[in-house]
Amino acid sequence: MQTPNNQVPLINGRAYSWASVSVVLAGVPVIGITAISYGDLTEMENGYGAGQMPIDRGEGNYIPDAPKLTLRAGVVDSLQESAPNGRLQDLGVFDIIVMYLVGTTKKTHKVRNCQFTNNKRDIKQGDKIVNVELDLICSHVDWN
Repeated sequence: MQTPNNQVPLINGRAYSWASVSVVLAGVPVIGITAISYGDLTEMENGYGAGQMPIDRGEGNYIPDAPKLTLRAGVVDSLQESAPNGRLQDLGVFDIIVMYLVGTTKKTHKVRNCQFTNNKRDIKQGDKIVNVELDLICSHVDWN
């Protein structure tokens, strides 16, 4: 009997993919999103004593990564229309809900207390579609 080369079993037969992601921004589903990036880290440092190897580890602050969104220009225009003076930075605080769905398995991440920190356009000759990359600040990420 021959053993298959791939030793990793399929989970529900499909992997998470962009097609399985939906994003809710400030309570509104966003279909004009082309990319999202978020994450976090905890400061950690090894402690040393006798010998060369660490004997313990200390933890410091929780640090959320600065989230990034890439949206179609029309979506950004709609957001700007609801913002005071048309500035995304003045929209206030909101959550971003990211949901992954494969079959009947659903995973939800919540990027909490977000605010836009910029509003810019980067358009080049030959562009067929205008996407806008926006930076945000958040307080934390709920991973479940």
